[in-house]
Amino acid sequence: MKSGKLNDIKAMSTEALVAKVKEDKLVFEKLKFAHSVSPIENPMRLKFLKKDIARMLTELTIRNK
Repeated sequence: MKSGKLNDIKAMSTEALVAKVKEDKLVFEKLKFAHSVSPIENPMRLKFLKKDIARMLTELTIRNK
């Protein structure tokens, strides 16, 4: 795991984190649809985006405990 990315996520406020999750989920859905129609240039972007969303949701779960 990239510690820089994790530190960025931990530094964000809870409201900003929730907004970023919503935004990234929309981007992920659009990319997934675009990839199903015709191959996108970098299909690994889907994997990285999915993992980033999971990291942010994990941080939100930790904060809510």
